[in-house]
Amino acid sequence: MKTRYKLKEVADKKTIKAFLNLPAEINRNDKNWIRPLDEDLEKTFDPSKNKFFRNGDAIRWILKDTHDKVVGRLAAFYDEATAKKNDQPTGGIGFFECINDQQAANILFDTSREWLKEKGMEAMDGPVNFGVRDIFWGCLADGFYEPIYNMPYNPKYYNNLFEGYGFQNYFNQYTYGMPINPELMDPVIREKADRLYQDPKYRFIIYDKKDKEKFAEDFMIIFNKAWGPFPGVKPINKQQALALFKSMKAVIDPRTIIIGFYDNEPIGFFIMIPDLYQAYRNFDGRLGTINKLRLLYKLKVSKNFTRLIGIIFGVIPEFQKKGATSGLILRFEKEVVKPGFRYTDLEMNWIGDFNPTMMKLAELIGSKIRKTHITYRYLFDRNKEFKRAKRMS
Repeated sequence: MKTRYKLKEVADKKTIKAFLNLPAEINRNDKNWIRPLDEDLEKTFDPSKNKFFRNGDAIRWILKDTHDKVVGRLAAFYDEATAKKNDQPTGGIGFFECINDQQAANILFDTSREWLKEKGMEAMDGPVNFGVRDIFWGCLADGFYEPIYNMPYNPKYYNNLFEGYGFQNYFNQYTYGMPINPELMDPVIREKADRLYQDPKYRFIIYDKKDKEKFAEDFMIIFNKAWGPFPGVKPINKQQALALFKSMKAVIDPRTIIIGFYDNEPIGFFIMIPDLYQAYRNFDGRLGTINKLRLLYKLKVSKNFTRLIGIIFGVIPEFQKKGATSGLILRFEKEVVKPGFRYTDLEMNWIGDFNPTMMKLAELIGSKIRKTHITYRYLFDRNKEFKRAKRMS
């Protein structure tokens, strides 16, 4: 079949601009779409800002039609550490945008596959991020509502383009949502929390900006014990923990960061932040001086900033069956009922269908699946057995 398209590597200011602007054209008639900040995307492809370049590489392309109009884009990337954690070396593709044309999509997918093959990969996941999983990850398949901060939003036909090429469902990503209403909480959680609060050795507190170093250290301890045992999760040090809190400095609301202790030892945390997309809707992808002032106003003053995102949760293993989770939730509830608490809605950043324990926890606090994204996998050897992501205990 004669192609109607030509591919061009993104390598200068003009092609970068075309890469960044295409989603606005694809989604121009969709009122729910919100443009991510250009700088959030661009730092993904900046070796000085993205540590995954240390042991990997990335490339991206735009696709043009015979009228020189940009109709598609895609990035391909890999890093050795992530690649080796799979049954076969696996790279990634992401930031996919395309008109509703299988031939156009196939050109992008074919080009990425061949590039990854040259790098020693035997499979590719997509659409994913060249970095951590909590942003720019997955293809939206259900729940076409307003997206939360840096989570993908795409036309419904994108799933058809991936599956039409031969990608298979590696895992589903569920975004749980709920109105912030203590009455929706399962009574079991309240009963467990009440028992904990009768023991003076348990203590649950909110974030204190004046004691950020101690909070960062406590976070580090909990994170390494709670998440360290999971495949693919690297331990963090105090400097990295401090950097995390520093990166969130402008958006931190102390009432939405809860840390639990037993006998003064940190045992669990629940970190939520305001959803920045409620401010970015009219920023057109740019965060200049004026938009920074608008963001500050919305964060500190505007009553329209009403949605929280649950970005990370963790309880150390020896307290996971003792009700520590319930204690964290009940401490947050105490902030919810105080005057001046403006948040009315909570969305929990995605939980994979390979993690039934976290899915059950999300349901216990009264939340329901609001959105489903899909992470697809494509095996280069089409005769090899496809396996979905392994379930976590």
